[in-house]
Amino acid sequence: MTTTPDAPATAPFLVTSDAWKGLPRMEEYPACEGYIGDVYENPEGSSMCSGFFELKHTDEPLVYLYEYDEMKVVLEGEFLLENVDTGQKTVARAKDAIFFPKGSRIAFSTPSYALAFYAGDRNADLL
Repeated sequence: MTTTPDAPATAPFLVTSDAWKGLPRMEEYPACEGYIGDVYENPEGSSMCSGFFELKHTDEPLVYLYEYDEMKVVLEGEFLLENVDTGQKTVARAKDAIFFPKGSRIAFSTPSYALAFYAGDRNADLL
């Protein structure tokens, strides 16, 4: 399907290589080895942010409250996911797409390692 924009884009498209490398640790979760970093923070006034999330195996799950809608695509490994409020559980593996609605409290764990790309409808200061 091809669409024609109403007006041509004036801003250039962006490409960032190796943005998944050297992600900062999520210090607010000291019992977990979670790493996250935005690659693009509301570029050109967009309402979206995107980046990478990496998780290494630990005994404690990382429980995150989504204050915004977010989508993830698992690139490597697998995430064990549980909505701590509803009890919904699933495993998301490489190439799986995930949607987390605003208000979800999700427990993330992994048997060994997982890496995902995310895009969230949020301001950069919410990460």
